[in-house]
Amino acid sequence: MLRWQIAIQEYRGNMAIVHKAVNIHKNAYGLSIWALPNTPDQPAYVPTGAEPQIPIEGINITDVGTEFFEVGESYKQYKNCHILTALLDKDCKDAALANSLDDMCRMLIDTILPECYDNIYSGHLSEDITIERIKTCAWWPSWRKDVIEYCHSWDRFQKANKATGKRFGLMIHIQEPNTPWEVVHMDWVTALPPGGDKSYNSCSVIVDRYSKTPIFLPCHKDDTAIDTALLIWNRVI
Repeated sequence: MLRWQIAIQEYRGNMAIVHKAVNIHKNAYGLSIWALPNTPDQPAYVPTGAEPQIPIEGINITDVGTEFFEVGESYKQYKNCHILTALLDKDCKDAALANSLDDMCRMLIDTILPECYDNIYSGHLSEDITIERIKTCAWWPSWRKDVIEYCHSWDRFQKANKATGKRFGLMIHIQEPNTPWEVVHMDWVTALPPGGDKSYNSCSVIVDRYSKTPIFLPCHKDDTAIDTALLIWNRVI
């Protein structure tokens, strides 16, 4: 007896069989046609010459297409649910359909926005954090625009998130040098272990911007501007 025959006998009347293509479900198909030995230790053991105690009376073969559309038809009983489903299908581009929502949705929106922004556990955070919080629990047409307008309507938000610095301008191209050692870059590497005859504990790094040639000069962390100028004059220039 095959495994699918055993399953039908055990769950007769409480199951539906949906056919799947063999090329897509090779493993399941192979298990279904793998025959079990007809031995007493098997659940569907049938003695030789005996009639099955539970004969197969019928098989109900169905698909999910009809049931899926029946669920969709049930949405039409609730106007807002039907409109929101249609808006999701149209990617929120039908303004007339969005404006036909009942006021009940607006009442829910007016409850969601304070909970995600004004609540004591929300703390009047930025609009980006509020958007991420609402995105996980609710959706409605133009929800992102409503969240931004609601956040900007609070005086505390305007004061706490107002840009106080100068606005960023356009990027300015830095002029390239024409000859070596016309423009140099300097930096210091400090907190090094003492070394050398003078116990140097830092390193001055000088790089020519034209040729990208580096020069590493040992120095001390507490060197003054005069010491650095003399070091460059004697070792670089």
